[in-house]
Amino acid sequence: MGEASSIEPLKFNVSDMNDDTLHTILELVSDGIWDWNANTGFVYRTARWYEMLGYTPHSLDNNVLTWENVIHPDDYPRVMALFDDYLSQRASGYQAEYRCRMHNGDYLWIEDRGHILARNADGSVARMIGAHRSIEDKRRLFEELERRNHSLEALVDERTRELSRVNQQLQLQLEENRKLAQTDTLTSIANRYRLEQVLPQSCERAQRFREPLSLIAMDIDDFKTINDHYGHALGDAALVQVVENVKRFVREGDLLARWGGDEFIMTLPNTSLAEARTLAEKIRHGLSELLPVGDFQVTMSFGVVQRFDEEQQTGLMARADQALYRSKIAGKNVISG
Repeated sequence: MGEASSIEPLKFNVSDMNDDTLHTILELVSDGIWDWNANTGFVYRTARWYEMLGYTPHSLDNNVLTWENVIHPDDYPRVMALFDDYLSQRASGYQAEYRCRMHNGDYLWIEDRGHILARNADGSVARMIGAHRSIEDKRRLFEELERRNHSLEALVDERTRELSRVNQQLQLQLEENRKLAQTDTLTSIANRYRLEQVLPQSCERAQRFREPLSLIAMDIDDFKTINDHYGHALGDAALVQVVENVKRFVREGDLLARWGGDEFIMTLPNTSLAEARTLAEKIRHGLSELLPVGDFQVTMSFGVVQRFDEEQQTGLMARADQALYRSKIAGKNVISG
C-alpha cells in the first residue's frame, strides 16, 4: 500500500463570511442564533430560537431586553458577570449554561455561546453573534441518574422528601417575607428598600447597553397642611388615592416606589429626558381629576432627570431631588429638570 496522505482540516475565518453564510453555519450546530448590533441596540434572532422556547417566530422585540427577560432570575447575575467579563476583555470567550423562560412559563436549560465580530474605536463592542443550544436532555439525564441513586437509599430518600416539603414551606414563607420587606404597607407599591435594590441595577444596565435611564421624583404639595387640617387618616387616604392615580401611567419595566412620607420616585429604563417629562406631565394632568381633600385640590411637584454617562445612583438621586426642590420654589404643581 502507498503512503497515507494527510488531510488538512478545514479552516475559515468568521470575519470573511457574509451574514447569510455565517447564520447558516451557526444554525447547523445550534437551536437558534442571535446577532447583536451594539451600536443600534438591534438584536436579530432566527426563527428556530423562537421555536426552541415555544414562541411564534419574531413575535418579541428585537432588543437585549427580550433576552434579559427570559433568563431565570436566579441565573441572571451569573450570566451577566460572564457576559461583562467577555465584553470588557477580562475573559477570552463567552459561554454560559442557564435557564430560559418558555412561552408556557416553564424553563428550558440552554447553552449560550457568543463571539465578538467587531469593536468600535474606543474598544466597546460593535457587533456580537452567538448561538443557543438546548441542553434539556442532558439536564434531565443528570436528574434521572440522581433519582435512581436516591432510590437505593429508601430511608434517606424519605427523609429527603420530608426535608424538601419543609423547605418548600420555608421558601413560601421567605418569599412572602421578601415581598412584605419590599412593599410599602400603606400604598402597596415598592418601598425605599426595593428602590435601593433596583436603582443600582438599572444604572448598571443602562451603562452596559448604552441606553438612557431617567428618574421622576415627585411629592404631594402642602401634604403637611392636609394632615394638620384633616388628620392622618384622611391624609393616608389621600396618599392611596394619589398612588392609584399615578399607577395608571406606570409602564412595563418602570418602578414606582415610595421614597418616604409623601415623596415618590419613578425609575424609567430606556427613557430619555424628553420622554420622562412627557410622562410627568401626563401624571400631573391626571391628578387634576382627583376629588379635593376638604378645601385642598391635590397637586404634585416633579423633578425629572436623565442619567449622565458613568453616573451612579447617588448622583442621579441627588439631581432628581434638586430638580424637585426647584419645582417647589417655583410655585408647586410644576415640572423641573
